[in-house]
Parts: sequence; C-alpha cells; structure tokens
Amino acid sequence: MGIKENLESIRKEIEGSAKKSGTKEVVLVGISKTFGLDYIKEAIESGLTDIGENRLQEAESKFPHISNVRKHFVGHLQSNKVSKSIELFDMIQSVNSIKLARKISERSLELRKTIPVLIQILTDEKKQFGVRQNELEGFLQEISGLKGIRIQGLMTIGPYFENPENSRPIFKKMKSLFDSIQKQKIPNIEMRYLSMGMSDDFKIAIEEGANMVRIGRGIFGKREY
Repeated sequence: MGIKENLESIRKEIEGSAKKSGTKEVVLVGISKTFGLDYIKEAIESGLTDIGENRLQEAESKFPHISNVRKHFVGHLQSNKVSKSIELFDMIQSVNSIKLARKISERSLELRKTIPVLIQILTDEKKQFGVRQNELEGFLQEISGLKGIRIQGLMTIGPYFENPENSRPIFKKMKSLFDSIQKQKIPNIEMRYLSMGMSDDFKIAIEEGANMVRIGRGIFGKREY
C-alpha cells in the first residue's frame, strides 16, 4: 500500500480504538525520520496534519520546505540545540530535565515565543532519558512558574515487546499518572495530551487513554538505514 492507503487504514484503526476508550479525538503524528520530502509532502496531501522528527539535523533539511502542519520534536534534545529547535518546531515532546525546561524557557523568552511542551516519562529502564513517575509531581511544581513554555501533557517511549499486549500495563499506568496530575490542577500545567503508542502498539495505547500517537513505519513504510 502507498502512504495515502496507509493513512486511511491507520485512521480507521484509531477510530475503532478511540470508540473503545471513549476518547473523542486522537492526534496522529507522522514520524518522518529517514524519509525524504517527497514522502512527507505526499502524507500532507493525504491529510496528515502533524509531523515529527527526532533528529534536529534532519528537521533542518526538511522543515523549511513544508508548511501547514504542526511540527513536533520527539527525540532527546541537547541544551546547545535548544535555540534552533524552538525556531523549527511547534511542540517539543521530550522535556526530561529541569535544566532543559529552564533552557527552553530562557531561549523562548529571548525569541518572544511560547512553545508547548510535553514531559517525557521514563517507562523503560533501559533508556537514559525521562522523568521518573514518582518524581513527576515535584518536577512539575518546580517548572510550573517558567515563562515561555506551555506544559500541555505527558509522553513516553515505552519498551519494545514482540507482543504489543505487554505494553498495556505501562499505558494504563501512564493514563493513571496523567489523570492524577490533571486532578491536582497545578498552576500553568495543562494535561491536554497523553502521547504514547507507536506503529506496533498504538491501538492498545489509545484503548488505554492515549490521545496522541506517533507513527512512522505504519505510514511511510519500512525504513532503510
């Protein structure tokens, strides 16, 4: 199948999973890493409204040539690349330290911008980056007063399982964490997006409460590294 057909199929699967969870709207972010402009433009022409990259260098070569989409950074962001990221992206999904949050705030103010961010939660102990679940409340309290950033929710990159069902408890716990923070009504913290689930497990993520999923291979096809 081509990109248009892939998107149509994924949208139907998203709709089915959203009905099960009662989620009204799910944002589909197409992860375009390693895929060229032709692929991205075809996806946009087929109705994709959100594009994500996890490498700044790739985004620099592609994003100036595309418009009318929301651009997401989903990878690990180094402090020395914050300025360029704020210029290129409409949302940073991977804020994982107080130092990084402060750097984004500082640079956003200098650029007279306010950038939406998600807080990356650590759910895979093999990975280096992310805020631990038991430290999230204190983390949010510490950064809630920062100007120049708008905290809009949580994201996670969970472990890979051959059987996607094994991800369900992780997604369930993330939704519980999301709901708990939402109820606390911390000033300047808006729990709007719960970003979790990728090509192999997005249906389960949505069933457990995700309202933003990040899909690359399922849209663009198998990557050639």
